[in-house]
Amino acid sequence: MKDLKFEQKRPLSRLEAADQLTALATALREGGEAELDLGAGTLSLRVPDDLQGEMEIEIGNGEIELEIEFKWPTGRKRAAPSPPAAAAQEAVTRKTGPAKPGRGGTTSAGRGKGVKRAAAKK
Repeated sequence: MKDLKFEQKRPLSRLEAADQLTALATALREGGEAELDLGAGTLSLRVPDDLQGEMEIEIGNGEIELEIEFKWPTGRKRAAPSPPAAAAQEAVTRKTGPAKPGRGGTTSAGRGKGVKRAAAKK
């Protein structure tokens, strides 16, 4: 069962067909939330960066039929971080993690106070 199906069949002039294709092309180029004027109303939908496309041309019975079809999933998928991104995040975690024991020690009076001030400012 489909969540939604909209189908419109009507005679169009060449210019009307071009206007519909231009509106669709603009929506695809901009991505995100797109609004398409369909004559009887406006269709709003989310257009992702990646989609599946199909073009079909049939010639027969004295007609030419051209179908352009685009498909994409309805839900938003959260991609797992790529290995370089995961490694970068791990590196940040290591840098911001707690200091090793003995590094914040007070071997000299001046350095000990500086460490305490830096810790207090965080």
